[in-house]
Order: sequence, then structure tokens, then C-alpha cells
Amino acid sequence: MSNKSSYKRHTITAALPYANGPVHIGHLAGVYIPADIYARYLRLKGKDILYICGSDEHGVPITIRAKKEGISPQEVVDKYHEINKKAFKDLGISFDIYDRTSSPVHHETAAEFFKNLYDNGKFEEKESEQYYDEKSEQFLADRYIIGTCPNCNFAEAYGDQCEQCGSSLSPSELINPRSTLSGEKPVLRETKHWYLPLDKYEKWLSKWILEDHKEWKSNVYGQCKSWLDNGLQPRAVTRDLDWGVPVPLPGAEGKVLYVWFDAPIGYISATKQWAKDNNKDWEPYWKSEDTRLIHFIGKDNIVFHCIIFPAMLKAHEDYILPDNVPANEFLNLENNKISTSKNWAVWLHEYLEELPGKEDVLRYTLCANAPEAKDNDFTWKDYQAKNNNELVAILGNFVNRALVLTQKYFEGEVPRRSDLDDFDLEVLKKIDKIPLKIEESLGQFKFREALSHYIELARTGNKYLADTEPWKLIKDNKERVGTILNLSLQIVTKMATFGEPFLPFSSAKIFDMLNIHPVGWEDAKREDILQQGHQLNKPYLLFEKIEDNMVEMQIQKLENTKTDNMETLPYPAIGPEMVYDDFAKLDMRVGEILSAEKIEKSKKLLKLQVDIGVEVRTVLSGIAEQFNPEDVTGKKVVLLANLQPRKMMGIESQGMILMSEDREGVFRFLTPDGEADNGSTIS
Repeated sequence: MSNKSSYKRHTITAALPYANGPVHIGHLAGVYIPADIYARYLRLKGKDILYICGSDEHGVPITIRAKKEGISPQEVVDKYHEINKKAFKDLGISFDIYDRTSSPVHHETAAEFFKNLYDNGKFEEKESEQYYDEKSEQFLADRYIIGTCPNCNFAEAYGDQCEQCGSSLSPSELINPRSTLSGEKPVLRETKHWYLPLDKYEKWLSKWILEDHKEWKSNVYGQCKSWLDNGLQPRAVTRDLDWGVPVPLPGAEGKVLYVWFDAPIGYISATKQWAKDNNKDWEPYWKSEDTRLIHFIGKDNIVFHCIIFPAMLKAHEDYILPDNVPANEFLNLENNKISTSKNWAVWLHEYLEELPGKEDVLRYTLCANAPEAKDNDFTWKDYQAKNNNELVAILGNFVNRALVLTQKYFEGEVPRRSDLDDFDLEVLKKIDKIPLKIEESLGQFKFREALSHYIELARTGNKYLADTEPWKLIKDNKERVGTILNLSLQIVTKMATFGEPFLPFSSAKIFDMLNIHPVGWEDAKREDILQQGHQLNKPYLLFEKIEDNMVEMQIQKLENTKTDNMETLPYPAIGPEMVYDDFAKLDMRVGEILSAEKIEKSKKLLKLQVDIGVEVRTVLSGIAEQFNPEDVTGKKVVLLANLQPRKMMGIESQGMILMSEDREGVFRFLTPDGEADNGSTIS
């Protein structure tokens, strides 16, 4: 481990998100927000840093998504690359470059890396048997093979996992395997691949990690130790596929670099692209010993970034090794695991569209709940509480009070500071310690702790104003009020700088209200950042209170996805057994939709007026993405009439329309057979 004070530059990487879908809050809490906080912090300290990310665009899941959507793999990655790139930017994730592994520079870099190891005899060449689809004329990746699970007899298990019982499988274990491409039974054929002999690096890795990097987070260190204790095996770096970086060897047609091998090289190729775009030299960021390399990842990537990629870099011999890999655990959502296949997630691009102006609320909540040592949970109620009780009531309240009082008593000019009394000096002493605490926590990658120290600035400022009560002193001692507000404004300025890594949008607003350019980290430690007589801009609120209906709408949106399962073949399992008395409580009526209209600011909800014979009900239904209002007007439906009313988007919904949903997510109305009067009961 090098002396950290000797580093001239920092290369910070954030795990490349897979480009077969959008980014969700689990990704943000685990990787991108802590990485961004750290990168922004180092920039404020005046460090030379390069913050790298990009789309991971190769591998079998991309080809499966392309086949499902009837488009090319390139069209899939183009779609999600742009969605995620824009979403990251809109959340203020400050990458120096957001690149992609389908780029020519990456293909060239990955091929060169492979060729270097090949030419220097670092690979082992092996023949093995693999399933082959004779009709489609191609070898099959595990996910292109389905069959009966040997453990639970589920007939649609994949070649790598059974979605029914969760067992990990290999294709050879499946009963009656068949190709998903043609439906035919595959045959075994010999194929040749190249392997990285990880076992040859086991002794070196054990010393490098277990002895030289005991400062790594316990979850990272523990997972590495477990792998090393169990012994490492050679790992294939190529596979039979037509989507990826072609193996740069004669006679290797139809083979590409395995995605686990080419993806981390994406950090290097992104650096090359950045250097080309900015007329810089890329090599010091990867080859100089005075560069500190840090990988931000989730726990599912620990082995790749702590064992496999370092072994690749060691084998190449030209590259530096990571100094730290501060991996986080997983974030759950409303007490359930995030599931992309079941749409149980908060997608970043949707959040930004539905809750504009609340970028920092999400950043704050995810940092405060970061799963640093163990899995943690995100709930919309906690999100609301964090906003209302902390951002609004503490941080926003102090900034607003200091600026509004200055506007009221001194026409927006920074007042003169006279001699400080003992209480003022005690407050300053406490304030001066806080940035040092933030630095110490960030240096140990304890982002939750650093955020709590930051909020202590606002707590201290609020208490100072409450204790000194300048509004009571203004008539008799304006000079003392000037001192109090001057000191308060200096604290506000510190908050703008020290909060920038966590809440960049809010910090920018504070600097705007203060009418000054952003201040660097060390400069913000001064006690006289704002000069007497400096004119402030008119204050405005940093945060707004989040009401219950907004939170309820987001919770309902999640509840509506519980039966979705877009990416797997089976329908949901039969629910728990119920007795007749439970069923008898359901009051289901035949109804007729009299009118329908879209709801402003909602993509999914239609407002329906439904005649159920005895009365006309207002019902909100989440079908707007599949039905136009004119499509449903006049349609006979079945309504659950005694469901407790629920308020959404400010409108009370008085019942639920019953619909079926197939495995593709298509809704269909349940309608009575033949003529049935409105109000007829279903029994």
C-alpha cells in the first residue's frame, strides 16, 4: 500500500452499468452516488482526478433482450446507453467521461490487452464440450438453453438457473434440454477457448489482499478471503458468440472476449477516449505509481474487481493496481429485494421525470441509507421524512432564516461583524471542527457518517439563531444583530461548499443566493468568506415539503407492479388458500364506463366514470399506456365496489376495475358474457 499523501492524481472508476435496461436506485446507492461524492470532494480539494464510467454493452443478456424486442443488439445498447447517460447527467453524477464498450476505441484496446497476454504466454488453451444448435448453426450460451430442473421439475429452467426454485445450474444438469433459438434438442460439440489461470496468481493475490490491504472494508476483505481460501481455478476469457469484441487470433472466428474480461478494460479505453477528446496523455492515469486507482462497485462485483481484474493487470505488467475497492452491499425497496425482471424498482429516468427538481432529495436519502456494511432499505415514507424533517426543517430552514433576516434588517447586504463574545467563539470552534470530521469520514469511505457531519453544520446554525434571537434584539442592538447574521452567513457559505459533494444542486442555489462564485474546500474553512457590504441576491426556498399524496402515488405505482413478471416464462404462483367467507366479502358488480379521461402529469392513470346501477363511481385505473379514453368508453366491466377508497393525484378512486394480465404485460378487461345489467352482482 502506497503512502496516500504521495499521490499526484486519482483515477476513480464506477462500475459500468449493463446496457440492457435502465439504472435504478439500487445502482445509485451502491455505486454512483458514493463515487460521485468522493470525486466531487477531491475536486474541491484541488486534486487531479479522472472519474470514469460507461455502458457495459456486450454479453448474452444483450442478445436475449434484442431477440425479445425484435431488434439488433446494437439498437438495444444504443437505447439504454442514451437513457442512462442522460439520467446520470440529470442527477448531477459528474463523470469526466461516460463511454461505452461497443466503441471502436474499446474494441481496439480490449483486443490489444488480450493479444499482449496471449503473446506473452499468459493464457491456457483448452478444448471442451458445449451445447450446439445444429438448426441455428451456433453454440449456445447458458441462457439460450432451457429444460426441466432436476431439483423441482420446473419445465422452463434456464441453463444457468431455475427461476422457480432458484437453484444454480449448468446446462448439462437440465433434463430434456432444448434451444430457445430453434426449439430443437442441442448436441454436444468440441470447442476451443483460452483461459486465465487464476490459480497461478493465488499466492500473490493472498499476500496483496490479505496482508497488504487489511484496511479494505470488512465485506470486501471477507469475500476475497473466502474465494482465496476455497482456491482459484482457471477462468475462460473467450466464448462462442457473435456479439462482443472478436478474439484477435486467426482461426477464432465466431468467438468473442468474455464480457467479464472485456468490461473492466472499458475503464482503460474510456480513459483513452477522454484523453483523445481533451488533448491529454492517458497513460499516467493507469501506469504511473503516483496515481491512486479506486474502484466503486456493488458487492456482486467484488470478485471481478479485487481478484480477477487485478490478476489481469498483474499479468499484463504495465498497469497499476487498485489501492481500494470500497464496495457496498445491496439496497432493498419497501422491504423487498429490488427485481428488474418484476419491475420492482425505482428507475432513475422515471424518477427524474415524475419528480422534477428533487434530484438532491434522492441523493440525500440514498446517501443517508447507503448499504455500506449491510443491506439497507429504501421506503417512500422515509424519503418523505428525510425531506420534510431534515432538508426542509433543518438545512433549508437555516439558510432561509439567515438570508431572509439579512434581507429584512440590512437590505440584503452582509452586515458588519463587531467583536465576538464567548458564545460566538464557542460556535465557531464547533463549526471549524466539522469539515475535518467530514474529511476523515470521506477518507474512510464512510459516506453516511460524512453526511451526518455535514447536517450538523445546519443544526448548529439553527441553534445559534434560536439561542441568540436576533429578531428580539433588532430594536435595541442592531450592531449585535449584524454580528449574529454575519456569522450565520459565513456558516451558510461553508454549507454551500462542504455540501456540494452531497447536494450539488442545492449548493449551486446557495451560491446563487449569496451572489458569489463557488469556493474551494480549503478556502471555505476561512471565517470571513463573505465581506462586509457584499450584496446578496433575493432568497428563495431550497426545498419544499413533500405531501402524503405524492408518496402514496409512488407506493401505489410499486404495488401495481407486483404481478408483473416480464422477463420470465411462468405466471405467478397460486396465492395462499382462502376460505369462502373471505371471498364472500368481495362485492363485485357489472358496470359500464360512461366516460374516460387522461390525468395531467400521470402517464399510467385514466380517470373513469363507471355506472354500477345504484350509482356512478369515479375510478382511477393504471391502463393509460395501453388504452386511449375513447377505446374504453361504453365498455362493460367488472368493478370491485367495496374496496376502501384511495386518493391518488388528488382524486379519490372508488373501486377497482378487474383485468387480466398475460406474461407480456398486456391488460384485458374482464367482461360479462352476453347482456348483463349495470349493478348485477358477481358471485
